[in-house]
Amino acid sequence: MTWSERDKKVLWHPFTSMKEWTEGAPLVVARAEGNYLIDDGGKRYFDGVSSLWVTVHGHGHPRIVDAIQRQAAELDHSTLLGLAHPRAIELAERLVAIAPPGLTRVFYSDSGSTAVEIALKQAFQYWAHRGRPEKRRFLHLEEAYHGDTLGAVGVGGIQLFHRIFGPLIVQGVAVPSPAPGPAESNEQALERALRRLDQVLAEQGDELAAFVIEPLVQGAAGMLVHAPGYLAAAAERCRRAGVLLIADEVATGFGRTGTMFACEQEGVRPDLMCVAKGLTGGTLPLAATLATEEVFEAFLAPRVEGKTFFHGHTYTGNPIACAAALATLDIFQEEATLTHVGKVSRWMAEELEGLGSLRQVSATRQKGVMAGIELGGFAPEQFMGSRVCEQARAHGVILRPLGDVIVWMPPLSTSEHEIRLLGTATRRAIEECT
Repeated sequence: MTWSERDKKVLWHPFTSMKEWTEGAPLVVARAEGNYLIDDGGKRYFDGVSSLWVTVHGHGHPRIVDAIQRQAAELDHSTLLGLAHPRAIELAERLVAIAPPGLTRVFYSDSGSTAVEIALKQAFQYWAHRGRPEKRRFLHLEEAYHGDTLGAVGVGGIQLFHRIFGPLIVQGVAVPSPAPGPAESNEQALERALRRLDQVLAEQGDELAAFVIEPLVQGAAGMLVHAPGYLAAAAERCRRAGVLLIADEVATGFGRTGTMFACEQEGVRPDLMCVAKGLTGGTLPLAATLATEEVFEAFLAPRVEGKTFFHGHTYTGNPIACAAALATLDIFQEEATLTHVGKVSRWMAEELEGLGSLRQVSATRQKGVMAGIELGGFAPEQFMGSRVCEQARAHGVILRPLGDVIVWMPPLSTSEHEIRLLGTATRRAIEECT
């Protein structure tokens, strides 16, 4: 019995139509090497989506592999509930050093969704401790995505989730995305979005705990690139209105937009910042929520007052994951990764320009090493985005769509040759499917 046949008997895959899966011929990835995935038959595929946006320096980087092996032999796991260990301390110090100024405290978790859940709970409890319990609602962008757990869904704008899980979630307050619409300039989009933000803050600011935002790019919404200046303007408005700013850097962090964190590009200092995905270079689950000292100090009180932050996970701050993250940050310095990101971004822009001329493509969007190719003119039931991504495998590339938007999120270590392969495979797949 093949791996594919065994899979169909026991596994339930995320975001996957299992009826189609069990009737099809699933691709089984058996190994990885550098920027490539290798199936159980030995065929190599360029990892065009960084294995769901997490692989930073390529698969199996020897620096990270060595760190994992050494740490596993030294200390495989120890809880952070009432104990500490060196790797968690070292990584927290490193994160504080590279984060936007003002973020001084690190709370570990396991995924982007949990990092957001923690930020929401911290913001909510912060205001309660400050004597403002009425500030319990959260502002978010339309079409936002901050994770699949119930709190994160509540501050998201993906209608599919709300339609299915609506009765279980607390509804957030949505404001328009600052991403330009069709035939809309950046200036027009910025003015439109800020006008509505001002209105909501004026009318509901006293009830709002925080504004949750993906800085510069809304990833799962279809790689929507924000009008320049919105992040800084929104941050300033939130401060004036007494609303905390939560920066969800889960997808945009660790070099994806061209800087270590997207917030840097507009000089924004959030009150809370969530990171995950690329934190361990794509090797192990680890996330962190960074907070300012002001937020942290609201929880400092004698135990009897009950102001402790009652949240935690069994594998919070796992030593092996922390060691992988420390090695990942070392590689950023040793291999000048952020400098290379500029080159990868330029190569991607060249390929996207050519793809944008295809009649089947209605728009292309890019920020750093994050890009979306939107297909136009196809009915939803055609699932054209999925069909194109499946066809790309015939040309040696793994892609995954967001609806009819083809996502490009290659590893930051990608070469020019690999970007040309990515462009050629995508073009051929689009032409062959349409």
